[in-house]
Amino acid sequence: MIERLKQRWNINNNFQVLVILIVFAVTGTSTLYVKRVIFELIGFSDFASLWLKIPLYIIVIFPVYQILFLIVAFIFGQFKFAWNFEKKVFSRFIPKKK
Repeated sequence: MIERLKQRWNINNNFQVLVILIVFAVTGTSTLYVKRVIFELIGFSDFASLWLKIPLYIIVIFPVYQILFLIVAFIFGQFKFAWNFEKKVFSRFIPKKK
């Protein structure tokens, strides 16, 4: 499995795989804390309607995750990987010209 990740992410050693996985974990956990703060500022509780939460997740939390991912990757010395990963993610949202 690690060999597949190394090939897919175009990296050379197992330590870098470990650091990248830590970056993803720290980013995900940080996003949960930021989400809690944002929802409290807006006044959403845990019992708010799912129909209100889903658009807010898409509009607010998705960009927050992307920004936190770049920041955490920079702190862990993986900014180049994260930047290339972000470009790949966002290229899927932009239609390709024929």
